[in-house]
Amino acid sequence: MEGLKFVLVFVLLALASSFASAFDPSPLQDFCVAVDETDGVFVNGKFCKDPKDVTEKDFFSSGLDIPGDTSGRVGSNVTAVNIEKIPGLNTLGISFARIDFAPYGLNPPHTHPRATEIIVVVEGTLYVGFVTSNLANGDNRLITKALKPGDVFVFPIGLIHFQFNVGKTKALAFAGLSSQNPGVITIANAVFGSDPPINPDVLAKAFQLDKKIVDYLQKAF
Repeated sequence: MEGLKFVLVFVLLALASSFASAFDPSPLQDFCVAVDETDGVFVNGKFCKDPKDVTEKDFFSSGLDIPGDTSGRVGSNVTAVNIEKIPGLNTLGISFARIDFAPYGLNPPHTHPRATEIIVVVEGTLYVGFVTSNLANGDNRLITKALKPGDVFVFPIGLIHFQFNVGKTKALAFAGLSSQNPGVITIANAVFGSDPPINPDVLAKAFQLDKKIVDYLQKAF
């Protein structure tokens, strides 16, 4: 079983690398290890460390063998391995994540504004899906699939998607994303938990809800 896990993860990385440069700018040198420049101007990505100062630590991260805490409200935990964890990912257009699920845990509907995501299930059974855009054929069509260990599924860039553990035991998946910094917008948190809050009248009309229900949801988030 352990051998299968590693094989699946390496396959996932290989698949992810095939589309890694599709959305992030392509590097103009071997690498551009990120370095913080507090007095610098804003750039699309990160400043590059002097190549002479680069070490193996800039391309390494550990800890994905450690399960994430799934005791929260939704019963899932995402451990991201992005440019914040591995500075050497800067300009390479790829990142990685471990997703742990408690029994019936949910990675709630969300979107990655800068990345396509490819996921492989290692343990458990996940019900996953995404919703097409307003102008796609069928308008907001839901595309879903039940995944078992070894199954792979792709979520196209920018589309709302989710993963739900439908089993009575924990589940585990790994994901590759086609950006060093894919970003994440959790729909419920963004809509009902924005700071400052969105005017309740706007949300009541948009969702066709009573304003009292909107007030309740905003307090919950």
